[in-house]
Amino acid sequence: MQHEIRSGHTIDYRWIVLAAATCAQAAASFVMQGLGILAGFFQEDFKLNSFEVGLLMASATAAPIFVLPIVGDLLDRRDERVIVGAGAVVLASGLLLSVLAPGFVFLLAALFIVGCGYSTTQPGGSKSVSNWFRGNQLGFAMGVRQSGLPLGGAAAAAVLPIVTSVYGWRTALLTGMAVSLIGGLTFAALYRSPIAAAAATAKRNRPAMSLGLIVTMLRHSWMRSVVLSGTALVCAQFAILIYFMLYLRDEHSIPLVDGAWLMLVTQLSGAVGRVILAAWSDRPGTSRFLLVIASMLAVMAGLIALALLHSQMSWPLLIFISAWFGFFGLGWYGPWVAFIADVAPPEQLGLTLGIVMALNQIAAVATPPLLGLLHDLTGGYAAVWGFAALLLVAGVWTTRGVR
Repeated sequence: MQHEIRSGHTIDYRWIVLAAATCAQAAASFVMQGLGILAGFFQEDFKLNSFEVGLLMASATAAPIFVLPIVGDLLDRRDERVIVGAGAVVLASGLLLSVLAPGFVFLLAALFIVGCGYSTTQPGGSKSVSNWFRGNQLGFAMGVRQSGLPLGGAAAAAVLPIVTSVYGWRTALLTGMAVSLIGGLTFAALYRSPIAAAAATAKRNRPAMSLGLIVTMLRHSWMRSVVLSGTALVCAQFAILIYFMLYLRDEHSIPLVDGAWLMLVTQLSGAVGRVILAAWSDRPGTSRFLLVIASMLAVMAGLIALALLHSQMSWPLLIFISAWFGFFGLGWYGPWVAFIADVAPPEQLGLTLGIVMALNQIAAVATPPLLGLLHDLTGGYAAVWGFAALLLVAGVWTTRGVR
């Protein structure tokens, strides 16, 4: 189908949209994924326990719980480029305040502002791609766009530990500020909505966002399945991103800088997984949601194996485990978002994305401190991996009938 935009560009412009959305996601994820990579450095500098490290990560992920539904509602009524561009400015402002943080409490508040700015990137980029891609290209395009998250994380894993070891974590945050501004403002400069989508937005008469509308949307069986699967996978994802490097340091005597290279493997594998799993979901007769369930089972198996492994692991085995967690533990997001774009009513796509991502953020906020507390109480990581695996078991069981 031929698409045109106000400036007269033709169908080739879709790939510019996809590239800009992917770069914006990678830039924002460079920051958010980088916070997990810097968690150990925060811990050492401020003398924090595992619970306080979890609170820092939770602070950055708490804001989207409140902001994402508002962003989603705005995306159904306003242009994506303005919302994503403004979010990049807010994110960079939060990072600047983080650089100036004299202590734990100030950093906690500054990271909350970072989370507010990040809230525009995921739903804004997803909706912009769904505006330009349809049918059997949607999964591939969404997977490419969602690969920006692990690619940004991979770049953070490669760059931030080195910057931190040489110049300190405050300089690493300044690096993240520059990257996030470049990515978000580039998207704002390049993106234009297709005429069809712009006209449809102007004609929509969707009811204003309210608690009643949200409750009505959550009553749909597909919506509940999306929320439950996403929540379980987000918990497992944060367990891996935040505590895997600490686990390697504490249980296998692998320094944080070396552990960051294994996290780089995880992030790169996640980028590959997001593209491959999402592209596979475009195949005729393939269920996007069954691929999500398969990812849940794969991550669950990996977490159980990690909980049972007590002997020193070889580097080839560590690389394999890191890649496994990346491919499935991060790769699930591509077909998951494509599934939402397929089944959500067009006039409610922005709000739907905002709601499910906000509910995912509740899990993202609760998971780091809860897992940190489990570690502090038990003195080991087996309970951390076991709890995350148990949530995946519950997620698979409650969503098993969805196709």
